[in-house]
Amino acid sequence: MEFQFRINYKNKSDEELIVLINKGKEKAFNEIYERYSKKLFLFFYQKLYRDNNKAQDFLQDLFLKLVEKAELFDYKKSFSSWIYCIAYNMCKNEYRNNATRKGKTINLNVEELKNDAASSIIINNEDDFLLFKKSLNNELGKLNEKHSVTFILRHQDNMSIKEISEIMACSEGTVKSRLFYATKKLSVKLKKFSSIKI
Repeated sequence: MEFQFRINYKNKSDEELIVLINKGKEKAFNEIYERYSKKLFLFFYQKLYRDNNKAQDFLQDLFLKLVEKAELFDYKKSFSSWIYCIAYNMCKNEYRNNATRKGKTINLNVEELKNDAASSIIINNEDDFLLFKKSLNNELGKLNEKHSVTFILRHQDNMSIKEISEIMACSEGTVKSRLFYATKKLSVKLKKFSSIKI
């Protein structure tokens, strides 16, 4: 009697799941979708003018690309960097096709931002948070695309400098420079939050 061992997909790394997706394992795809769909939907939603339908369409297109191009994955890189790189390039193509830009907003991990060494922003209560979020959204909309995307990847998606450099196809020094510029610019524009005492 032969025993077939069931694969525990939840214990597999992203990179191991891609190998299984490339072999046509549907459950591996389902696990990757479960891990990344919400984060990537939010990424698209924020970068594509807060258009829910467009974000959903882009999300489905992204996962279709994932299935079609799984064999192109470079196993020397992290899956997270690879899929965000595809998502970022999809957004760039959309911007090229849509000359009129609409407002951008963001839903940052405020605790992460507060703990950033370059940030002096202090959020005291829910009212401060709502005011801060509104002000930040407004100021991010004024930054150029590369600076705002770098800032979002770092503070919302908690990407490392190395991962961001891979996604945006630039050096780690360039990422640090963009983060420095964006943080400095935002800290000047949002300096009123620095005076709030805990």
